[in-house]
Amino acid sequence: MNVLVVKGNNRPASESVSSKMYETFLEAIKDNKQLNVTIYDVFAEDMPYVGQDLFNAFGKLQSGEELLDIEQRILAAKQKAKDAFSKADVIVFVFPLWNLTIPAKLQTFIDYIWEAGYTFKYDENGNLVQLMKDKKIILLNARGGIYSTPETAPMDMSVNYMRTAFGGLFGMEIIAEVIIEGHNADPARAEEIIAEGLQKVTEAAKTLELQLA
Repeated sequence: MNVLVVKGNNRPASESVSSKMYETFLEAIKDNKQLNVTIYDVFAEDMPYVGQDLFNAFGKLQSGEELLDIEQRILAAKQKAKDAFSKADVIVFVFPLWNLTIPAKLQTFIDYIWEAGYTFKYDENGNLVQLMKDKKIILLNARGGIYSTPETAPMDMSVNYMRTAFGGLFGMEIIAEVIIEGHNADPARAEEIIAEGLQKVTEAAKTLELQLA
């Protein structure tokens, strides 16, 4: 099984709960010889943001014009993300809630694969057709506040967004989801909250064994 782990935080594990989740997940699967694990660190990759440079590059490819350096870079980055995603049977996203949403670098990865004719298409009647429904998704998220109450849940545009994009638009199955929250809001229980959450991360890693069965 090919597993792609998309690392969405560049902070050290000593300072970041989602980075601890990343390390915990990798530790839990390291001895499974049936897994071919690839790491895609969005902060380590050269990932120009999607904008006019990309659209200029598409136009130049059609006309045969010479590409600028930034246009070559963004096409190469987009293709690298698509190649990694295409190869994977299971994609694991590990990411924090930053300013109520996901980090911009992670958004760029998603922008790269959000492509008509790749992850989805439209049929002759204009209906959406999902092209990668066989992919499995694991979401691992950390947020210091509490965003799971009826009042605060609509404010979360990180996990909600990921569910909508991958489980909704792309039609992929989310086979595990772990959210660690409230450790900053309740410092007295922070260690307990994080420890319980990391145990759930280890359990989420075991879902890969079920996929192999």
